[in-house]
Amino acid sequence: MKLRTCKHCEIEFDVYSQRKQQLGGYMNVCADCTEELQQERKSVIRAFTTGEGKMACIQFLEFESEADANEYARIWESNRGWNNRRSGGLNSIRFRKVGENSGNQNHKGRL
Repeated sequence: MKLRTCKHCEIEFDVYSQRKQQLGGYMNVCADCTEELQQERKSVIRAFTTGEGKMACIQFLEFESEADANEYARIWESNRGWNNRRSGGLNSIRFRKVGENSGNQNHKGRL
């Protein structure tokens, strides 16, 4: 249990309460104010790997909700395989690319 004071309503609340964990938001804003303001929500960021082995690329994507992230991950995993374009429903889910770590083009000194 970790108590903090809310910066909006100045009431003490537990940072690790189940409701606060579900709603997210900043650490110094209680769950009630987070729900009322609707602007201080934690973002859902997931990492997805493209390619295999040492040349794999990792993309970090930000989603609007946990449900969108889970749906994207489900579709991503079901569209695996050789020569698969990964287009089966992925374009209908809104996301924003946060970062990318791509593999080295010059693997082991070979061109």
